[in-house]
Amino acid sequence: QAQVVESGGGLVQAGGSLRLSCAVSGLRSDVFAMGWFRQAPGKEREGVACITYSGQSTDYSGSARGRFTISRDNAKNVVYLQMRDLKPDDTAMYYCTQDGSPWRVDCTLRPTDYTYWGQGTQVTVSS
Repeated sequence: QAQVVESGGGLVQAGGSLRLSCAVSGLRSDVFAMGWFRQAPGKEREGVACITYSGQSTDYSGSARGRFTISRDNAKNVVYLQMRDLKPDDTAMYYCTQDGSPWRVDCTLRPTDYTYWGQGTQVTVSS
């Protein structure tokens, strides 16, 4: 079983930046794809970004592409989400999650493909 712990959220003004971190322990994390999802009050959870186990392939939602960057350091078992040019619509609880199947050659933004979830870190963007 894996444990996933997010950090780095906070309050930022529109146009600002934040870097979220996700520490993974338990299962050998370097063979699993990782994803970042978010959920705003009253809305469904949506995929933001994902990265394959090797880090060679990533995918982003339309709203995140060009502003967010996902990366991972397998030596440290950490996944990052660098967010730039933040907008009030980015306000949400952000969750890090680990894929349920090892050695995937790609990654997805479908929450049903992910097994282990963290408790989330709140990001609030003021206008």
